[in-house]
Order: sequence, then C-alpha cells, then structure tokens
Amino acid sequence: MRIAVASGKGGTGKTLVSVNLSAVAGLDLADLDVEEPNAFLYFGDGPSTIVPVSRPVPSIDRSACDLCGECARVCAFNALVRLPQRIRVHEELCHGCGACVRLCPRQAIEEAGHEMGALVSMAQNGRRLVYGRLDVGEANAVPLIKAVRSSLEPGRTTIMDCPPGTSCNMVEAVRGSDYAIMVTEPTPFGAHDLSLALDVLERLGVPHGVVINKAGMGGVDIVAMCASRGAAVLGSIPFRRDIAERHAMGQLLIDRPEDRRTFRDLWGAVMRRMRS
Repeated sequence: MRIAVASGKGGTGKTLVSVNLSAVAGLDLADLDVEEPNAFLYFGDGPSTIVPVSRPVPSIDRSACDLCGECARVCAFNALVRLPQRIRVHEELCHGCGACVRLCPRQAIEEAGHEMGALVSMAQNGRRLVYGRLDVGEANAVPLIKAVRSSLEPGRTTIMDCPPGTSCNMVEAVRGSDYAIMVTEPTPFGAHDLSLALDVLERLGVPHGVVINKAGMGGVDIVAMCASRGAAVLGSIPFRRDIAERHAMGQLLIDRPEDRRTFRDLWGAVMRRMRS
C-alpha cells in the first residue's frame, strides 16, 4: 500500500507529516522530492546503499547519419538540432521518449545512458528509507521519481513524501497511490494551491483527505473550503513555535506525548477513510 503525502505549495509541512506519520505507524518512508530530499535528516544514522540512476538519451552514429533532420523534426522537446555538419543533442532537454530512435530513416540513433542522479536506501529498526538525489543541473526529475517508486518493496506500506505543486513531478509521484494526504495551511496561497492540487487528484482518481498545518494562525477557513469540495479533513497540527523549532532541528515531534497522539489520530483517520 502506497500513501502519498503532497501539497499544493512548498512549505506547508508535508515532510513534517511524512516523517512523523511513518515513524509513529512504523512504516517505510520514501522521499520522492528528489530535487531537494530531506527526509533522511529525520531517519537517523546508518549505512546506506547508493545506486546511480540514468535516463536514455539519443546517441548519433555519424557514419550512418545523412543529416536528414527527421529526428529534430519529431522531437517534441527540441532536444535535437540539425547543424550543417552534424546533429547536436541537448541531453538536458531530452525526455527519453524514444521517438527519434524509432523514426530515424537510417537507423543511425541508439539510446545511451545519461547519469542523472542516485537512488539512496537505508534501513533502521525494521523500517526502510529510500530517496532520490537529482544531480545539479538536471531539469527532468520524472525518471528518478519513477526509479524511487520502482524500488519500493511490494507488500509493505510506504509513506511517500512527494514534490510540492501540481507539475509533472507531483503527478508522477502521486499517480496510482492508494491514498493521498494533502497538507495545507490556512493562508490565501495555501488555499489556492490546495484547490489546484485537489483538481489533479480528482483527475487521477486518487482518493484523498486534507491535513491542516499551522492551524489556529487565522486566515482562510480551510474546513469550509474542503466541505465545498467534498474533501475530508483528516486532522490538524497546531500553529506553535516549538513545533517549527524542533522540526528545523531535525527532531521528530512524536517524542512528546501530545504530538504523538496527534499523529496517531491522523493515521487512524487515514485508515478509516481507506476502509470506507
């Protein structure tokens, strides 16, 4: 079972929810926010396994290429350019769709591996953490997100800390999840971006509920907004300075009984919604 934790915007507290929920429920954790993964800061020290991850990019056989330019014409991402003497490949723009390989009249193109990042995994106290680490300068994170998801052990429930927003990264991370927990805050930006993210989840057919972080700070009535959208409110996390301080120091909130109860109740609410 895969449970995604996502947000319409950054900074709402999805990592805070992910790391504490996985810890209190004793579940595996995956960090799919590969551009800036940080869940490992809350997992504890231990040995890790690092595996390079590559994505396919075109490699031109210049002896076979007649510079017809068909590859550049069919590339939807402008990753190939016909120059007077050769075909130039912009690997950073390539999405690995394979159209150029399949449609080259001279069969002068093969796919080669372009290293884009690493898959990191570690285990501690019966729980497993896996996350992706995208190399600096890489524009396309989707293949690495796919690699992280493919590495998850079947039959084990995993909490997945997903990228923020509603871009391709978020879509790839939440797609096919058994449930999605949307983390928001009672601010105008939080409400606006939550609405966009709920639209995405509805289009993908992923069942979901909402957690309100920084509850009590005033601002937008998220409960009323969720009611108007038919989205269940699973729970809330209070707006307290000590929560922000402890999280910023890499500490789990569940070390305190009152906060541990908050995340136990949240996990119970998720289970009830999934059974209903």
